[in-house]
Amino acid sequence: MTAPTRWPEARATRGLVATPHALASEAALAVLQRGGNAVDAAIAAATTVAVVYPHMNGVGGDSFWLIYDGRRHTLRALNAAGRSAAAADLDTYRARFGSAIPVRGGAAALTVPGVVSGWWEAHVLSRDVLDSPIDWHTLLEDAIAHARDGFPPSPGQRRETADAADLFGGAAPAELRAPLWRIYHPALLARERFVQADLATTLEEIARGGADAFYRGPLARRIALGAAAAGSPLTGDDLARHQAEWVDPLRVPYRGGEAVSCPPPTQGFAALAILSLLEGFDVSALGEADYVHLVVEATKLAFEDRDRYLADPTFSAVPVERCLDPARLAERRRGISRRVAMRAAGAPARGDTIAIVTADAHGNAVCLIQSLYWEFGSGVIAGDTGVLLQNRGAFFSLDPAHVNRLAPRKQPAHTLIPSMYLVDGRPRLVYGTMGGEGQPQTQAALVTRMVDRGLGPQAAVEAPRWLFGRTWGEATQSLRLEARFGDEVTQSLRERGHDVSVVEDWSDLMGHAQVIRVDPDGLSGGSDPRADGAALGV
Repeated sequence: MTAPTRWPEARATRGLVATPHALASEAALAVLQRGGNAVDAAIAAATTVAVVYPHMNGVGGDSFWLIYDGRRHTLRALNAAGRSAAAADLDTYRARFGSAIPVRGGAAALTVPGVVSGWWEAHVLSRDVLDSPIDWHTLLEDAIAHARDGFPPSPGQRRETADAADLFGGAAPAELRAPLWRIYHPALLARERFVQADLATTLEEIARGGADAFYRGPLARRIALGAAAAGSPLTGDDLARHQAEWVDPLRVPYRGGEAVSCPPPTQGFAALAILSLLEGFDVSALGEADYVHLVVEATKLAFEDRDRYLADPTFSAVPVERCLDPARLAERRRGISRRVAMRAAGAPARGDTIAIVTADAHGNAVCLIQSLYWEFGSGVIAGDTGVLLQNRGAFFSLDPAHVNRLAPRKQPAHTLIPSMYLVDGRPRLVYGTMGGEGQPQTQAALVTRMVDRGLGPQAAVEAPRWLFGRTWGEATQSLRLEARFGDEVTQSLRERGHDVSVVEDWSDLMGHAQVIRVDPDGLSGGSDPRADGAALGV
């Protein structure tokens, strides 16, 4: 099916990349043009977007990857998320803060940044297994140049910075103001070029020394000292003990293929459960109101299991097999009414994040998600390193009975879920999005609109989207619809009992999706107009 799109669909034969920032897409494209593969392109995009989209992600955050090796026909998942500091235990935090971890400041900066370890592990795979001719330093060249020489701030950066009132308003914590405002204050975005000189120096050290420079060298000691000065429990030993981990992806059958995502501590099993629940319906034949209603109802059921079980699997057994058991899902599917919305409950989650997808002519494909958690993370810059530390640890619970409760050296539950759809064991769709709890919902929209409803990648990304409840810190049961759905769909959903709220035509609430489709005759891709990115190919 063809449909008019706001942005043109990208097509390529040698390689294709889609990211939420045009400069990151250009960095990846340049690597492809120099003979690099999809993994190299993803690293170049990831390092660059960490500089040019600093409100959404950065060197001080976490990432998760899916990497398909086209030569060996193998799929790997990479967990590049940090653990909590050894000193960050439950009793200490409860005594200091009561029922919840602060979302800003040093106390929130309690987990090791895992991003650099993800870049490095992906590079080692590309160099040693895929025989890439691209060296490590080359992959960071664009990121270093943009940090050192500056770049024009994007509309998204301007918008998100202006909206971060708790960081840049009069009530912002005094201990965050001086270092954070010196680099990121909204007034600085009026300049022609946005410069991050300290970050450039840090990236140059990483380019020279690899991941060891970040986690075990003099740079690591400066990061730890800067974090401690802001009240973070992180130490040099916490950084030195960090290691990204290769893990087995999760898979479920869908429409003759396989949907694939990352295992816990990510919410990947919830995204897969939504698709498994939907496979019992003829999604292709549904009108728009019926379609949105069924996906939302499947989402509610999947989120019940996620909210009950999701945690670091090294601390708590996560019954993924039970949650994805076809017989159990079939029984739960029978509880979905076509006419009445069910109630749902759960804790709010948040996530300002980026998604990157790449593919090449050799069959390699990558999806990665990279994040600081909230916009600008904890708001803590680690000393003179320019590293803005994430606040992912603020998602830990201080309830001793909660499965995601805080403990030393524990990974928090993660919203980040890179995903693919495979046919005959090979990638057909490579897709991801930012958006906290919106990630599984947007992913379901992308897959069903392409696999079931016949849309192309750009049309699927641009189609009106919805968001059910509990995200961006809002404990709500509202179903938010982009206004482009129209009055008829809105009214039909209200009549079924949904608490519908209509938002603007193109809303940031819906996340920033990126997708590549792999066809026998080439690659096609879509990038989200809700962001500042591009899908580019060669």
